[in-house]
Amino acid sequence: MTPLRLYVNIDHVATVRQARGTDEPDPVAAARAAMAGGADGITVHLREDRRHIQDRDVAALAESLPAPLNFELALSDDILSLACRLRPHQATLVPERREEVTTEGGLRVSSRDARLRTGIRRLEEAGCRVSLFIDPALDVIDAAKDLGVPAVEFHTGDYARRWREGPAALDQLRVAARHAGDLGLAVHAGHGLTYLNVHGVAAVPDIEELNIGHSVISRALFDGMENAVRELRRLMTEARHRSRTASPFPGTPPTLT
Repeated sequence: MTPLRLYVNIDHVATVRQARGTDEPDPVAAARAAMAGGADGITVHLREDRRHIQDRDVAALAESLPAPLNFELALSDDILSLACRLRPHQATLVPERREEVTTEGGLRVSSRDARLRTGIRRLEEAGCRVSLFIDPALDVIDAAKDLGVPAVEFHTGDYARRWREGPAALDQLRVAARHAGDLGLAVHAGHGLTYLNVHGVAAVPDIEELNIGHSVISRALFDGMENAVRELRRLMTEARHRSRTASPFPGTPPTLT
């Protein structure tokens, strides 16, 4: 079974800082605390409107973080240029609309999209591993494969909304992950995952990486970042272990400590 990594998204640490325009809380300190709690890597999304993470945050993380950095970005020339200069371990291309509160769906992917091909090529030439944030649909996965990227990240928003209703949304993720794996793509997942619903996605054997942010930051307000990450890792590990013998029903939440 594919090992499962946890990347913690620290965007909303910067959201709190930007609310007052001061220098705390520090995203770099949050990243280090997440790693102390067991995170395998750190994710940040530098949005075009700079609503939370700032250019200086990405630079500080890329230059000082002793763990892989997953840099989420849209096809914006200035942000692409920053990524190519900083050369994070991974660059994940995502869709972005100024009016959205959070990313509402996957990237529109076409092998004939010259702008997307150019962005991928620029990042690859800079030495970045490129991933595409996409919906878990077979035709979209095929298009991502045609673009030559090594990895895709599934938008799990539909699962996050429907996981209590039955297995349909999780089954879609299972089928999509198997299809992507059969094509030789590394499979990541994220969006709307929490301590209550992570067990279903963590149990999908072809998924090798989860990107989770808001729920971790929310729990960290009460328990601290290290403890919040440590508990999430425990839930992921338990779900992965259980999946070796039986698939957990998505409506059965884990026991939280």
